[in-house]
Amino acid sequence: MVSLSGKSSNTIAVLDGVRAIACFFVICYHIHYLYSLNYNLLSVVGKPVAALLLSGWSGVTLFFVLSGFLLFMPYARAILWQEQWPSTRIFYLRRMLRILPGYYLALSILILLKHPEYLRPDHIKLLGTFLAFIMDAPATHLKINGPFWTLAVEWQYYLILPWLALVIGWFAGRGTTPEQRLRRVIYALIILICWGVGTRYIGRYYFTFHPQDTFLVSRAVMNKFLLITYGTTGKYYEDFALGMLISAIYVYTGSAGPAHAVSKCLNRYSGWLWGGGIVWLLFLSVRAAFPLFKFLGGGLAQFNWLSEISYSLGFGLCILALLYGPRYLKRLLDGPAIRWMGLISYSLYIWHVPVLDFVREKVLPVLPHYAMLAYALYWLCAVLVALPFCYLVYRFVEKPWMQLGHGLRAKEGRPVAPLPAASGDDQHSRSTASGKVSLRPLREVM
Repeated sequence: MVSLSGKSSNTIAVLDGVRAIACFFVICYHIHYLYSLNYNLLSVVGKPVAALLLSGWSGVTLFFVLSGFLLFMPYARAILWQEQWPSTRIFYLRRMLRILPGYYLALSILILLKHPEYLRPDHIKLLGTFLAFIMDAPATHLKINGPFWTLAVEWQYYLILPWLALVIGWFAGRGTTPEQRLRRVIYALIILICWGVGTRYIGRYYFTFHPQDTFLVSRAVMNKFLLITYGTTGKYYEDFALGMLISAIYVYTGSAGPAHAVSKCLNRYSGWLWGGGIVWLLFLSVRAAFPLFKFLGGGLAQFNWLSEISYSLGFGLCILALLYGPRYLKRLLDGPAIRWMGLISYSLYIWHVPVLDFVREKVLPVLPHYAMLAYALYWLCAVLVALPFCYLVYRFVEKPWMQLGHGLRAKEGRPVAPLPAASGDDQHSRSTASGKVSLRPLREVM
């Protein structure tokens, strides 16, 4: 990501563009979702295009994959190449400084302006769940501001990542060579993917649709267990784990060198990875518009048990292609404009829905009821209001706290050297910016 000083530092430039694309997907989804509440989107663009536009919710999946990739990189270095283990204290402090200021500012303003009921005594308990990042609980899901629930999922991943990495490191440490350790890391992450898919299936298809049923313990105890392991739509471990798996491969090949067999294979087939990923994502997005694929609807619908792993696989193929592909492919996503959008993506992710809600609730009712006028207003406000406002939030709220986080790492004496290029022309795609999160929704974030 672009550094605070305007220079680059320890991040992969093209992934800043990917983060911007993830944010754009989510904004596109919300614009078309809100538009469809008042106007017939299908009659304007047709069913396949409408399905594609409304599949932008998958940008959240892309954010989670990016978080897994970027945050796991220092742990992958330590595990595979036995480098110094990252400081857990610094990790937590930097995550807090990156996420909390912008979130608490947005929460405070939205409560004061739109939801003062959360200041009443009967809502204090619910307010506590927002302060404690439990916004993915059934009682608070999609409340106050829709995107908040994804920050809860992200934050909970931050909490467990250092300890999860310790377990993976212990298991992989039994390998005597980097190749053996990589193999064990892959095994461990496949187990984590299965855990994510399995808990999503059980939470979605059994306990969500059978609110009175339980297993071994009372339903009250089971609900607490489900809150920790599932939440409302899942904990998205399959997405994070897939990003971590790609990160481990990237760290391994980066140090093994471009002449290594794995690097050469990924370089050679990067075009196929890119094409396959794009085709698969397009299929997932528009399949519901075609009767031939109706039988896939149950498992691949939004937030269903196969949807996340399906989309994350498609995004994972594209990320691999960008990491190992030729320079012309990277140019699609590492230009200054798109990386600038990636820079402010965290604020943009948090604030775009309140801006769009204002258009729908306050502006559209006083204007003529023209479908195209409403559609244009949504996009104009996203570009002319949300983008400048979110840059100011980044500049005056996020950036000072980020600088403090960078200072903590410098005092700890833990500079992170960039990895060697994964391919011969990859030097231009690796910047040297701050932090482990080029994201994320939500990182240095999404």
